[in-house]
Amino acid sequence: MNSRMARLHPYPFEKLKALTADITPANLPPVLWGIGEPKHAAPDFLAEKLSAHLDGFSVYPATAGLPALRQAIADWCQQRYALAAGQLNADEHVLPVTGTREALFSVVQALFDADSAKKEVWMPNPFYQIYEGAAFLAGGEPRYLPCTKASGYQPDFTALSDTDWDNCQLLFICNPGNPSGRLIELEQLRWLVKKARAHDVILVSDECYSELYRDENAPPPGLLQAAAAEGGFDNCLVFHSLSKRSNLPGLRSGFVAGDADLLATFLRYRTYHGCAMPLPTQHVSIAAWRDESHVADNRTLYNQKYQAMQQILGDKMPVDIPDASFYLWPNLETDDEQVARLWLEKANIHVLPGQYLSREVDGLNPGYGHVRIALVAELDACIEAAERLRSLL
Repeated sequence: MNSRMARLHPYPFEKLKALTADITPANLPPVLWGIGEPKHAAPDFLAEKLSAHLDGFSVYPATAGLPALRQAIADWCQQRYALAAGQLNADEHVLPVTGTREALFSVVQALFDADSAKKEVWMPNPFYQIYEGAAFLAGGEPRYLPCTKASGYQPDFTALSDTDWDNCQLLFICNPGNPSGRLIELEQLRWLVKKARAHDVILVSDECYSELYRDENAPPPGLLQAAAAEGGFDNCLVFHSLSKRSNLPGLRSGFVAGDADLLATFLRYRTYHGCAMPLPTQHVSIAAWRDESHVADNRTLYNQKYQAMQQILGDKMPVDIPDASFYLWPNLETDDEQVARLWLEKANIHVLPGQYLSREVDGLNPGYGHVRIALVAELDACIEAAERLRSLL
Protein backbone atom coordinates (compact mmCIF):
# COMPACT_ATOMS: atom_id res chain seq x y z
CA MET A 1 0.00 0.00 0.00
CA ASN A 2 1.12 3.56 -0.68
CA SER A 3 2.38 4.72 2.71
CA ARG A 4 1.26 8.27 1.96
CA MET A 5 -2.37 7.14 2.14
CA ALA A 6 -2.06 7.07 5.92
CA ARG A 7 -1.72 10.86 5.94
CA LEU A 8 -5.18 11.46 4.47
CA HIS A 9 -7.74 12.85 6.90
CA PRO A 10 -11.34 11.61 6.95
CA TYR A 11 -13.47 13.67 4.59
CA PRO A 12 -15.57 16.38 6.34
CA PHE A 13 -18.84 14.60 5.61
CA GLU A 14 -17.54 11.39 7.18
CA LYS A 15 -16.82 13.39 10.32
CA LEU A 16 -20.28 14.95 10.19
CA LYS A 17 -21.92 11.54 9.84
CA ALA A 18 -20.07 10.29 12.92
CA LEU A 19 -20.87 13.48 14.85
CA THR A 20 -24.62 13.16 14.30
CA ALA A 21 -24.98 9.37 14.33
CA ASP A 22 -26.82 9.41 17.67
CA ILE A 23 -29.14 12.32 16.78
CA THR A 24 -32.83 11.80 16.02
CA PRO A 25 -33.69 14.75 13.78
CA ALA A 26 -36.78 16.83 14.42
CA ASN A 27 -39.89 15.48 12.75
CA LEU A 28 -39.75 18.03 9.95
CA PRO A 29 -38.74 17.85 6.28
CA PRO A 30 -34.94 17.81 6.15
CA VAL A 31 -33.10 20.83 4.78
CA LEU A 32 -29.69 19.85 3.40
CA TRP A 33 -27.52 22.90 3.90
CA GLY A 34 -24.43 20.81 4.59
CA ILE A 35 -23.10 19.76 1.20
CA GLY A 36 -22.58 22.18 -1.67
CA GLU A 37 -24.58 20.22 -4.23
CA PRO A 38 -26.73 22.49 -6.43
CA LYS A 39 -30.42 21.60 -6.46
CA HIS A 40 -31.69 24.05 -9.07
CA ALA A 41 -32.92 22.42 -12.27
CA ALA A 42 -30.50 22.19 -15.16
CA PRO A 43 -31.70 23.99 -18.31
CA ASP A 44 -33.92 21.88 -20.59
CA PHE A 45 -31.91 22.53 -23.74
CA LEU A 46 -28.97 20.63 -22.25
CA ALA A 47 -31.05 17.47 -21.88
CA GLU A 48 -32.04 17.80 -25.51
CA LYS A 49 -28.38 18.16 -26.49
CA LEU A 50 -27.47 15.03 -24.54
CA SER A 51 -30.23 13.01 -26.17
CA ALA A 52 -29.14 14.11 -29.63
CA HIS A 53 -25.60 12.79 -29.07
CA LEU A 54 -26.16 9.48 -27.30
CA ASP A 55 -24.42 7.67 -30.14
CA GLY A 56 -21.20 9.24 -28.89
CA PHE A 57 -21.04 6.68 -26.09
CA SER A 58 -19.96 4.19 -28.78
CA VAL A 59 -16.71 6.10 -29.41
CA TYR A 60 -13.53 6.38 -27.38
CA PRO A 61 -13.10 10.11 -26.69
CA ALA A 62 -9.76 11.88 -27.09
CA THR A 63 -8.18 13.06 -23.83
CA ALA A 64 -7.74 16.58 -25.23
CA GLY A 65 -11.45 16.83 -26.00
CA LEU A 66 -13.22 17.97 -29.14
CA PRO A 67 -11.76 21.05 -30.87
CA ALA A 68 -15.25 22.56 -30.72
CA LEU A 69 -15.32 22.21 -26.93
CA ARG A 70 -11.88 23.74 -26.48
CA GLN A 71 -12.93 26.62 -28.72
CA ALA A 72 -16.19 27.16 -26.83
CA ILE A 73 -14.19 27.36 -23.60
CA ALA A 74 -11.63 29.72 -25.11
CA ASP A 75 -14.40 31.95 -26.44
CA TRP A 76 -16.08 32.00 -23.03
CA CYS A 77 -12.82 32.94 -21.31
CA GLN A 78 -12.13 35.69 -23.84
CA GLN A 79 -15.58 37.20 -23.33
CA ARG A 80 -15.72 36.73 -19.55
CA TYR A 81 -12.27 38.13 -18.80
CA ALA A 82 -11.93 40.64 -21.66
CA LEU A 83 -8.90 38.87 -23.13
CA ALA A 84 -7.42 40.04 -26.41
CA ALA A 85 -8.57 38.08 -29.46
CA GLY A 86 -6.41 34.98 -29.88
CA GLN A 87 -4.55 35.52 -26.61
CA LEU A 88 -5.96 32.28 -25.19
CA ASN A 89 -5.33 29.65 -27.87
CA ALA A 90 -7.85 26.79 -27.74
CA ASP A 91 -5.23 24.22 -28.78
CA GLU A 92 -2.47 25.32 -26.39
CA HIS A 93 -4.05 26.99 -23.39
CA VAL A 94 -7.25 24.96 -22.76
CA LEU A 95 -7.86 21.40 -21.58
CA PRO A 96 -11.32 19.96 -20.77
CA VAL A 97 -11.43 17.91 -17.55
CA THR A 98 -13.91 15.57 -15.91
CA GLY A 99 -14.83 17.96 -13.13
CA THR A 100 -12.53 20.22 -11.17
CA ARG A 101 -12.34 17.87 -8.17
CA GLU A 102 -10.57 15.20 -10.21
CA ALA A 103 -8.43 17.72 -12.05
CA LEU A 104 -7.34 19.71 -8.98
CA PHE A 105 -6.15 16.46 -7.44
CA SER A 106 -4.46 15.02 -10.50
CA VAL A 107 -2.69 18.21 -11.58
CA VAL A 108 -0.58 18.05 -8.44
CA GLN A 109 0.34 14.42 -9.16
CA ALA A 110 1.42 15.46 -12.65
CA LEU A 111 3.30 18.66 -11.87
CA PHE A 112 4.68 18.44 -8.32
CA ASP A 113 8.37 17.49 -8.27
CA ALA A 114 8.87 15.28 -5.21
CA ASP A 115 12.65 15.34 -5.77
CA SER A 116 12.85 19.11 -5.47
CA ALA A 117 14.16 20.78 -2.32
CA LYS A 118 11.00 22.91 -2.42
CA LYS A 119 8.43 20.73 -0.64
CA GLU A 120 5.64 23.10 0.35
CA VAL A 121 2.19 23.25 -1.21
CA TRP A 122 0.35 26.33 0.05
CA MET A 123 -3.40 26.48 0.48
CA PRO A 124 -5.99 28.65 2.21
CA ASN A 125 -7.21 27.54 5.62
CA PRO A 126 -10.20 26.70 5.61
CA PHE A 127 -9.84 24.88 2.32
CA TYR A 128 -11.29 22.33 -0.10
CA GLN A 129 -9.86 19.07 1.22
CA ILE A 130 -8.77 17.92 -2.23
CA TYR A 131 -5.89 20.42 -2.06
CA GLU A 132 -4.44 18.76 1.03
CA GLY A 133 -4.94 15.20 -0.16
CA ALA A 134 -3.31 16.01 -3.48
CA ALA A 135 -0.29 17.47 -1.69
CA PHE A 136 0.10 14.49 0.61
CA LEU A 137 -0.09 11.87 -2.14
CA ALA A 138 2.32 13.77 -4.37
CA GLY A 139 4.91 13.90 -1.58
CA GLY A 140 4.42 17.55 -0.70
CA GLU A 141 4.03 19.29 2.64
CA PRO A 142 0.91 21.44 3.03
CA ARG A 143 1.28 24.89 4.48
CA TYR A 144 -2.02 26.29 5.71
CA LEU A 145 -2.54 30.03 5.23
CA PRO A 146 -5.18 31.31 7.70
CA CYS A 147 -8.28 33.02 6.34
CA THR A 148 -9.78 35.04 9.16
CA LYS A 149 -12.02 38.06 9.48
CA ALA A 150 -8.91 40.17 10.02
CA SER A 151 -7.49 39.05 6.65
CA GLY A 152 -10.79 39.44 4.81
CA TYR A 153 -11.31 35.66 4.81
CA GLN A 154 -8.55 35.24 2.21
CA PRO A 155 -4.87 34.59 3.05
CA ASP A 156 -2.65 37.54 3.93
CA PHE A 157 -0.01 36.85 1.28
CA THR A 158 1.92 40.00 2.18
CA ALA A 159 2.84 38.39 5.52
CA LEU A 160 4.97 35.81 3.66
CA SER A 161 8.66 36.55 3.17
CA ASP A 162 10.76 35.93 0.06
CA THR A 163 12.35 33.03 1.96
CA ASP A 164 8.87 31.58 2.47
CA TRP A 165 8.15 31.92 -1.25
CA ASP A 166 11.41 30.13 -2.08
CA ASN A 167 10.14 27.08 -0.17
CA CYS A 168 6.84 26.94 -2.07
CA GLN A 169 6.45 24.82 -5.20
CA LEU A 170 2.68 25.13 -5.75
CA LEU A 171 0.08 27.56 -4.41
CA PHE A 172 -3.66 26.90 -4.36
CA ILE A 173 -5.96 29.88 -4.26
CA CYS A 174 -9.75 29.66 -4.19
CA ASN A 175 -11.45 32.69 -5.69
CA PRO A 176 -14.24 33.23 -4.69
CA GLY A 177 -13.33 31.45 -1.49
CA ASN A 178 -14.86 28.27 -0.17
CA PRO A 179 -16.46 28.65 2.37
CA SER A 180 -16.33 32.44 2.73
CA GLY A 181 -17.27 33.54 -0.81
CA ARG A 182 -14.78 36.41 -0.47
CA LEU A 183 -12.66 37.62 -3.37
CA ILE A 184 -9.02 38.17 -4.18
CA GLU A 185 -9.17 41.40 -6.15
CA LEU A 186 -7.48 41.95 -9.49
CA GLU A 187 -4.52 43.98 -8.24
CA GLN A 188 -3.67 41.32 -5.67
CA LEU A 189 -4.02 38.60 -8.31
CA ARG A 190 -1.54 40.49 -10.49
CA TRP A 191 0.81 40.75 -7.49
CA LEU A 192 0.51 36.99 -6.95
CA VAL A 193 1.32 36.31 -10.60
CA LYS A 194 4.51 38.37 -10.32
CA LYS A 195 5.48 36.65 -7.05
CA ALA A 196 4.84 33.20 -8.50
CA ARG A 197 7.02 33.91 -11.52
CA ALA A 198 9.79 35.47 -9.45
CA HIS A 199 9.97 32.39 -7.20
CA ASP A 200 9.09 29.70 -9.78
CA VAL A 201 5.81 28.75 -8.10
CA ILE A 202 2.90 27.09 -9.92
CA LEU A 203 -0.19 29.18 -9.17
CA VAL A 204 -3.42 27.14 -9.23
CA SER A 205 -6.68 29.07 -9.02
CA ASP A 206 -9.90 27.20 -8.19
CA GLU A 207 -12.67 29.44 -9.55
CA CYS A 208 -15.61 27.04 -9.58
CA TYR A 209 -17.90 29.54 -7.76
CA SER A 210 -16.96 32.52 -9.90
CA GLU A 211 -20.25 32.78 -11.80
CA LEU A 212 -22.50 32.85 -8.74
CA TYR A 213 -21.90 36.52 -7.95
CA ARG A 214 -24.23 39.14 -6.48
CA ASP A 215 -23.75 42.18 -8.70
CA GLU A 216 -24.50 41.74 -12.41
CA ASN A 217 -22.33 44.76 -13.14
CA ALA A 218 -19.30 43.52 -11.21
CA PRO A 219 -18.38 39.89 -11.93
CA PRO A 220 -15.40 38.66 -9.89
CA PRO A 221 -11.92 39.01 -11.38
CA GLY A 222 -10.05 35.88 -12.39
CA LEU A 223 -6.46 34.73 -12.63
CA LEU A 224 -6.62 34.57 -16.43
CA GLN A 225 -7.16 38.31 -16.74
CA ALA A 226 -4.51 39.02 -14.10
CA ALA A 227 -1.99 36.80 -15.90
CA ALA A 228 -2.86 38.32 -19.27
CA ALA A 229 -2.31 41.80 -17.82
CA GLU A 230 1.14 40.62 -16.72
CA GLY A 231 2.12 39.49 -20.20
CA GLY A 232 0.86 35.91 -20.53
CA PHE A 233 -0.17 32.76 -18.72
CA ASP A 234 3.21 31.46 -17.50
CA ASN A 235 3.05 29.70 -14.10
CA CYS A 236 -0.76 30.04 -13.98
CA LEU A 237 -3.50 27.42 -14.17
CA VAL A 238 -7.19 28.24 -13.72
CA PHE A 239 -9.94 25.69 -13.02
CA HIS A 240 -13.61 26.19 -13.87
CA SER A 241 -16.63 23.91 -13.71
CA LEU A 242 -20.19 23.55 -14.95
CA SER A 243 -21.26 22.04 -11.62
CA LYS A 244 -22.24 25.26 -9.85
CA ARG A 245 -22.57 27.61 -12.82
CA SER A 246 -25.04 25.40 -14.74
CA ASN A 247 -26.38 23.13 -11.96
CA LEU A 248 -24.65 20.09 -13.47
CA PRO A 249 -22.58 18.51 -10.67
CA GLY A 250 -23.22 15.01 -12.01
CA LEU A 251 -22.04 15.85 -15.53
CA ARG A 252 -18.44 16.03 -14.26
CA SER A 253 -17.37 18.67 -16.73
CA GLY A 254 -14.96 21.54 -16.37
CA PHE A 255 -11.72 22.86 -17.77
CA VAL A 256 -8.24 24.02 -16.90
CA ALA A 257 -6.68 26.91 -18.78
CA GLY A 258 -3.38 28.76 -18.68
CA ASP A 259 0.31 27.95 -19.06
CA ALA A 260 0.78 25.98 -22.30
CA ASP A 261 3.85 24.04 -21.09
CA LEU A 262 2.19 22.99 -17.84
CA LEU A 263 -0.92 21.93 -19.75
CA ALA A 264 1.14 19.86 -22.20
CA THR A 265 2.59 17.92 -19.27
CA PHE A 266 -0.82 17.58 -17.66
CA LEU A 267 -2.29 16.29 -20.93
CA ARG A 268 0.45 13.67 -21.19
CA TYR A 269 -0.34 12.55 -17.64
CA ARG A 270 -4.05 12.38 -18.42
CA THR A 271 -3.53 10.10 -21.43
CA TYR A 272 -2.40 7.51 -18.86
CA HIS A 273 -4.90 8.55 -16.22
CA GLY A 274 -7.92 7.37 -18.24
CA CYS A 275 -10.17 10.37 -17.63
CA ALA A 276 -11.27 11.50 -21.09
CA MET A 277 -14.68 13.18 -21.17
CA PRO A 278 -17.39 11.15 -23.01
CA LEU A 279 -18.50 12.71 -26.28
CA PRO A 280 -22.14 13.28 -25.22
CA THR A 281 -20.86 15.12 -22.16
CA GLN A 282 -18.66 17.26 -24.39
CA HIS A 283 -21.58 18.27 -26.60
CA VAL A 284 -23.65 19.23 -23.55
CA SER A 285 -20.67 21.20 -22.27
CA ILE A 286 -20.31 23.12 -25.53
CA ALA A 287 -23.94 24.20 -25.31
CA ALA A 288 -23.59 25.16 -21.64
CA TRP A 289 -20.46 27.30 -22.13
CA ARG A 290 -22.12 29.09 -25.04
CA ASP A 291 -25.23 30.13 -23.10
CA GLU A 292 -25.30 32.78 -20.37
CA SER A 293 -29.03 33.26 -19.86
CA HIS A 294 -29.45 30.16 -17.68
CA VAL A 295 -26.48 31.28 -15.56
CA ALA A 296 -28.03 34.70 -14.98
CA ASP A 297 -31.28 32.98 -13.95
CA ASN A 298 -29.29 30.83 -11.54
CA ARG A 299 -27.71 33.89 -9.94
CA THR A 300 -31.15 35.45 -9.50
CA LEU A 301 -32.36 32.44 -7.52
CA TYR A 302 -29.34 32.48 -5.20
CA ASN A 303 -29.57 36.21 -4.69
CA GLN A 304 -33.23 35.85 -3.69
CA LYS A 305 -32.22 33.29 -1.08
CA TYR A 306 -29.53 35.55 0.35
CA GLN A 307 -32.00 38.40 0.67
CA ALA A 308 -34.48 36.10 2.42
CA MET A 309 -31.80 34.86 4.85
CA GLN A 310 -30.82 38.39 5.74
CA GLN A 311 -34.42 39.50 6.21
CA ILE A 312 -35.41 36.53 8.38
CA LEU A 313 -32.20 35.89 10.33
CA GLY A 314 -30.23 39.12 10.19
CA ASP A 315 -31.16 40.20 13.71
CA LYS A 316 -30.53 36.72 15.18
CA MET A 317 -27.12 35.74 13.79
CA PRO A 318 -24.45 37.14 11.46
CA VAL A 319 -25.72 37.05 7.86
CA ASP A 320 -22.91 38.58 5.82
CA ILE A 321 -23.79 38.15 2.16
CA PRO A 322 -20.61 37.14 0.31
CA ASP A 323 -19.30 38.53 -2.97
CA ALA A 324 -20.00 35.23 -4.73
CA SER A 325 -20.74 31.50 -4.18
CA PHE A 326 -23.83 30.00 -2.52
CA TYR A 327 -22.50 29.79 1.04
CA LEU A 328 -23.01 31.63 4.28
CA TRP A 329 -20.09 31.47 6.73
CA PRO A 330 -21.37 32.92 10.01
CA ASN A 331 -19.15 33.02 13.06
CA LEU A 332 -21.44 31.97 15.89
CA GLU A 333 -18.60 32.21 18.44
CA THR A 334 -19.43 28.87 20.03
CA ASP A 335 -18.68 25.18 19.51
CA ASP A 336 -19.63 24.59 15.87
CA GLU A 337 -19.98 20.84 16.37
CA GLN A 338 -22.62 21.43 19.02
CA VAL A 339 -24.38 23.90 16.74
CA ALA A 340 -24.57 21.30 13.97
CA ARG A 341 -26.00 18.74 16.39
CA LEU A 342 -28.53 21.18 17.87
CA TRP A 343 -29.83 22.45 14.53
CA LEU A 344 -30.28 18.89 13.30
CA GLU A 345 -32.03 17.71 16.47
CA LYS A 346 -34.33 20.70 16.90
CA ALA A 347 -34.97 21.81 13.31
CA ASN A 348 -33.75 19.01 10.98
CA ILE A 349 -31.33 21.44 9.35
CA HIS A 350 -28.05 19.93 8.18
CA VAL A 351 -24.95 22.19 8.24
CA LEU A 352 -21.21 21.54 8.29
CA PRO A 353 -19.07 22.55 11.30
CA GLY A 354 -16.45 25.04 10.19
CA GLN A 355 -13.63 23.30 12.01
CA TYR A 356 -14.02 20.31 9.65
CA LEU A 357 -12.88 22.49 6.76
CA SER A 358 -9.73 23.72 8.52
CA ARG A 359 -6.56 22.56 10.24
CA GLU A 360 -5.32 23.80 13.57
CA VAL A 361 -2.04 25.69 13.25
CA ASP A 362 -0.26 27.23 16.26
CA GLY A 363 -3.33 26.56 18.39
CA LEU A 364 -5.75 28.26 16.00
CA ASN A 365 -8.38 26.57 13.87
CA PRO A 366 -9.78 29.44 11.76
CA GLY A 367 -12.98 27.50 11.05
CA TYR A 368 -13.87 26.96 14.69
CA GLY A 369 -17.08 28.69 15.72
CA HIS A 370 -18.31 28.99 12.14
CA VAL A 371 -20.76 26.81 10.27
CA ARG A 372 -20.94 26.49 6.51
CA ILE A 373 -24.46 26.94 5.19
CA ALA A 374 -24.90 25.90 1.56
CA LEU A 375 -28.01 27.64 0.22
CA VAL A 376 -28.61 24.97 -2.39
CA ALA A 377 -32.18 23.98 -1.50
CA GLU A 378 -35.03 25.59 -3.40
CA LEU A 379 -36.10 29.07 -2.29
CA ASP A 380 -39.23 27.92 -0.42
CA ALA A 381 -37.26 25.28 1.49
CA CYS A 382 -34.60 27.83 2.44
CA ILE A 383 -37.23 30.26 3.69
CA GLU A 384 -38.89 27.53 5.77
CA ALA A 385 -35.53 26.52 7.21
CA ALA A 386 -34.72 30.12 8.06
CA GLU A 387 -38.03 30.48 9.89
CA ARG A 388 -37.31 27.30 11.88
CA LEU A 389 -33.86 28.59 12.71
CA ARG A 390 -35.19 31.97 13.78
CA SER A 391 -37.52 30.25 16.25
CA LEU A 392 -34.68 28.08 17.54
CA LEU A 393 -32.29 31.00 17.97
